[in-house]
Amino acid sequence: MKLALIGFGTVGQGFVEILRDKSTDLKTRYGFTPQLVAVATRSRGTLLLPDGLDPARLLTAIEAGHLHHYPDAPGLVRDLDVPALIRASGADVLLEAGPTNLQTAQPALDYCYAALDQGMHVVLANKGPVAVAYTDLQARARAAGKRVLFEGTVMAGTPSLRLAQQALAGCTIQAARGILNGTTNYILTQIEGGMSYAEALRQAQALGYAEADPTADVDGWDAAGKALILAAALFDRTFTLADLDVQGIASITGADVAAAQAAGERWKLIAHVTPAGGSVRPQRVPNTHPLAAVGGATNAVTFTTDLLGDVTLVGPGAGRRQTGFALLADVLDLL
Repeated sequence: MKLALIGFGTVGQGFVEILRDKSTDLKTRYGFTPQLVAVATRSRGTLLLPDGLDPARLLTAIEAGHLHHYPDAPGLVRDLDVPALIRASGADVLLEAGPTNLQTAQPALDYCYAALDQGMHVVLANKGPVAVAYTDLQARARAAGKRVLFEGTVMAGTPSLRLAQQALAGCTIQAARGILNGTTNYILTQIEGGMSYAEALRQAQALGYAEADPTADVDGWDAAGKALILAAALFDRTFTLADLDVQGIASITGADVAAAQAAGERWKLIAHVTPAGGSVRPQRVPNTHPLAAVGGATNAVTFTTDLLGDVTLVGPGAGRRQTGFALLADVLDLL
């Protein structure tokens, strides 16, 4: 299987680390011998090698700061723009792990369309194309006889979409309700421990859970993008960010947290979707509910079904190897 990887930041590097470290195991267990034929970054170069790039050398090059540090090899082509790279790659699968744009999904959406036009499957860790253009992506994939998979867009490597779409097949899922942003969950957990919101945010930034500009996380927009994806994948409903009631956690005070604790409840930023619509907002969750026990940067989702009732999945919702694993899981699904 020939793979082209767009985006070689945290997630892309996590995926390539897995290829480097588990190649023997993947070949023995699954007969999987991938060739990573193309890699593209936004500002640190692109590489194309039809015979396959070496994962260890790729990681060494990017650690040195630029893909120009990858050693010369017969047939190696450097610095093609991404559309040309996709056309020339001859890949079977495009992996899109670039930066997320929840407004237009560009440029990743055009890369997905170009890959489908070239007869490639598409695997996404990038939320933008699925949140903005799920219906069109799936229609184009069907017309091309290919698949678009996107496990890594909701809870990183924790298989929320695979659980809903495969393991719960036969159930009617009536709603999904979950903690889909680890940054805000970490901050709320720290406030419970006595920190102020500002202190908890600074600590989350110091630990790398929150960006220097934490708006997407703390104002609820990251979780809202994931809610759009759940609505599309579970209910075939196309909502926009404007359709959702989105509130963040900045207004939650220590007094609010203490009042909830006195009532046997905990504050969580909850994304909730049904076929009728969705929301992202802070809510007090009873301590008896599985979501209340989810602390720190962990994610969780509860699917409400007709045959099983509530089914809750808990696991990591972010991380280098965790999201890299999601790409691997989708590629193995294609295999």
